[in-house]
Amino acid sequence: MKFTYHYQKNSEQQLKYFLKEQGISKGLLAKIKFQGGLILVNDKRENVLYSLRPNDRVTIVVPDEKEHETMLLDETPIAIVYEDEHLLIVNKPAGVASIPAQYHPNGTMANRVKNYYKMQNYKDQVIHVVTRLDRDTTGLMLFAKHGFAHAQLDRQLREKQVEKRYQALVAGAIQTLAPHAVIDLPIARDLSSLLKRKVDDTGQKAQTEYWVQKENDQIALVNIKLHTGRTHQIRVHFSGISCPLLGDDLYGGLMTAGIMRQALHCYKLSFNHPFSGEKLTFTLALPEDMAQVAQNI
Repeated sequence: MKFTYHYQKNSEQQLKYFLKEQGISKGLLAKIKFQGGLILVNDKRENVLYSLRPNDRVTIVVPDEKEHETMLLDETPIAIVYEDEHLLIVNKPAGVASIPAQYHPNGTMANRVKNYYKMQNYKDQVIHVVTRLDRDTTGLMLFAKHGFAHAQLDRQLREKQVEKRYQALVAGAIQTLAPHAVIDLPIARDLSSLLKRKVDDTGQKAQTEYWVQKENDQIALVNIKLHTGRTHQIRVHFSGISCPLLGDDLYGGLMTAGIMRQALHCYKLSFNHPFSGEKLTFTLALPEDMAQVAQNI
């Protein structure tokens, strides 16, 4: 894959520093150097010590990424929300993990995306997961289609430039929910379980902001923004304020409302395109199980 930049500074600069400013890591430079890529200045091959001059045109050719031979293929179709040569955004259903694990090597979104890449005969075959969702959480999931895009999006994640918004259905002490609030409770491992977390003063700082969209005496639909990214954060926090998610039996959620998984949906994803810089925003309606409950609130 080819990327072209124009050097517009008035003074000279060493090529390696310019490439670093474009988000090209040492690892990617090594891949370009040793795996068949190219670095060109004005269509002439140069090394990273070259001194750029005003109006120079820099082109990098990133080698194709071969597949992970150990990752299995899952032929289940994927629901594509958006795709271009750098990005793939899908609608993840409930009951599907994001990535394979030791004892569950197939049936994940990564396996399904790999099969899709194979069917499309894409040159880049490595699966780059940018945003994960829990097995029973639905909604928008972002993949990068090559390592350079992944690195650029990871930088946005670190700098909190990627916004994810969730919707959840909660039940319990609904009367205690403020119309808008921030749950600020530390989260730690629950040593009684391999999976479970708990609110505990010894835990890591965790903040969950929410807005109540609809409510009745028993159930509320809430809009959620995470300010930190702890494991099970939304589930733990709402359980911690006595309003666990519907269907979330791990954290005490109500199991009689017709939803048998945590009622959590990633409905909005917003970030800057890693190469054009364009602001991209995607939204998804509630899945059927949550929508049926929400319409009766």
